[in-house]
Amino acid sequence: MKVVILAGGFGTRISEESYMKPKPMIEIGGQPIIWHIMKSYSHYGFNEFVICCGYKANVIKEYFANYYLYHSDMTFEFKDSNKVTVHNNFAEPWKVTVVDTGLHTMTGGRLKRVEDYIGDETFMLTYGDGVSDINLRKLYDFHRQHKKMVTLTAIQPGSRFGTLEIGNMDLVERFAEKKIDDGGWINGGFMVIEPAFLKHIADDSVVLEREPLEYAAETDNLVAYRYNGFWQCMDTLRDKQYLEKLIEEGNAPWVMWNDR
Repeated sequence: MKVVILAGGFGTRISEESYMKPKPMIEIGGQPIIWHIMKSYSHYGFNEFVICCGYKANVIKEYFANYYLYHSDMTFEFKDSNKVTVHNNFAEPWKVTVVDTGLHTMTGGRLKRVEDYIGDETFMLTYGDGVSDINLRKLYDFHRQHKKMVTLTAIQPGSRFGTLEIGNMDLVERFAEKKIDDGGWINGGFMVIEPAFLKHIADDSVVLEREPLEYAAETDNLVAYRYNGFWQCMDTLRDKQYLEKLIEEGNAPWVMWNDR
């Protein structure tokens, strides 16, 4: 199953670092946050990724082009032959497709642009700036059991996000992008989506969190996987510092992979 990661925004609320790189490439614990997200999916056996780039897409492309170099010990012999010796054979079990989906394309438009790479199969989707200790296998099983077009992870972080109204059978009765009240359920990303959903995205101007998800809710095709565990986005410098602190203290709940 493919995992699509939205990684094309400007990251203006964390401009202290995003002026140099896209937000998913901002590091916590010495690695880009997108790496942490991918390691979480890989921990549960999801190893094929489609990354939707936009702002400074070349930074993401260069990172994966040189991934092996960044994660290996190497000896460079310059005097005679410019010989390079690699001292370990570490490799992730990943297949990564990096797609430039346009500088000003909206979130829904970015997803539509990678439709050919997704194919006619169920896929996962998340944002490139949030980490969680969610069990992604249980999320997928929940999606299969409910047999709806979209499953999203609903969390309760506070009031600066749009809220969801969740009714019987975990159906989302209303999806509202903008803030309504404090303490409600919100879309935390980590979605599972059927390919038929893509036909409800017209072009680059479509915002995923507006018409497409609102339509899914109105037609009883959007279900919420309520999650009360750890979830944190990296929207501001303060968020980054909080995530860094958790890693430094050895108390980062999302770091579940074996090479911790």
